[in-house]
Amino acid sequence: MNRAIVAATLLALGPVALSSGAAYAQSPDNDEGLYLGGGVGQFDIEIDGLDGVDEAIGRLDDSDTAWQAFVGWRINPYIALQAAYIDYGRPEDDISTSGSSGNYRAELSGFAPSIIGTLPLGPVELSAKIGYYFYDLEITANIDDPLAPDFDSNDSGEDLMYGFGVGMTFFERLHAKLEYEKIDLDRVDDSNAFWLTGAWRF
Repeated sequence: MNRAIVAATLLALGPVALSSGAAYAQSPDNDEGLYLGGGVGQFDIEIDGLDGVDEAIGRLDDSDTAWQAFVGWRINPYIALQAAYIDYGRPEDDISTSGSSGNYRAELSGFAPSIIGTLPLGPVELSAKIGYYFYDLEITANIDDPLAPDFDSNDSGEDLMYGFGVGMTFFERLHAKLEYEKIDLDRVDDSNAFWLTGAWRF
């Protein structure tokens, strides 16, 4: 599945890169170079059952505020390389069933290098991103039952991430973007984020 996503994204970026000469003059004063930025968003995580956790906890589904800081280099108006530190927060919730109760929490943060393809459409820019997320993930579940042991899992790894966005540049330098992002984490059934980011293009 990951290979199919990578192939589809690269095929989508190919025509964009080839068409760079035709639209290069749209922003002659600010079409390449360094940019710095950050963003805030909402991270959603879904875990449908964990090995070693009490059977009363069948599904963990919650969200939290996320933030990121990034630096990038625009090779041209259509291709950029970016490195980001992303903290997806600490989604947590109480668990209450007829048999057990308690709480759970997931903590996720890490480093994400990526390539971004952009299609300028006048003042609006459409973008697609693909990269890898090198992360630390800790999942804890505390059960208020002396017969059910607490669960604590620490995991480090790297997995594919990709996203799509729409943005607009103000004052020729400040680029604001709304973005949807998907992270294919091994231990998690579903994880995604919605972002509002801002970047200053030097």
